[in-house]
Amino acid sequence: MTTQPTRGRAGVVVVSTQAATDAALDRTGPVIAAWLREHDFTVGDPVIVADGGPIAETVSAELLADARVVITTGGTGVTPTDRTPEAVAPLIDLDLPGITEEIRRRGLAGAGPTALLSRGVAGITGGGALVVTLPGSRGGVADGLDVLDGLLDHVLAQVHGEGHAPRSAS
Repeated sequence: MTTQPTRGRAGVVVVSTQAATDAALDRTGPVIAAWLREHDFTVGDPVIVADGGPIAETVSAELLADARVVITTGGTGVTPTDRTPEAVAPLIDLDLPGITEEIRRRGLAGAGPTALLSRGVAGITGGGALVVTLPGSRGGVADGLDVLDGLLDHVLAQVHGEGHAPRSAS
């Protein structure tokens, strides 16, 4: 686990049956973890669960470990085992549908109509953590992180009653 002085803890949950059998196949979890570290969060290695596996329990464990942000990747499509939105939605107290709408819009411009099949959710938990479910594709993750890059500081400042100071470019 990488540690450094930060703004708090964040978690990454990868939902992928393939990556659950071989972590080397995970192409998105490390990207999200690196992005969160760049945003001054302490982040361990991504936790990998199989599609249809203990997604809610894994996200809940991250939240119970005081994660201020939890980002999932995978399981947002339409296959029979893509159930990340159903697992995560009950953990959210305040929906932020504009985040996933913008991710789909950007995906539509890049990947085409298949981006509209992503059923991600985003919102704030009762404990004040931001939870976002991103698609499992590298393009979907890139779009999602690009959307979050402009929102993350502001959302956390709003939720925690902090004054908002935009993150300086580094």
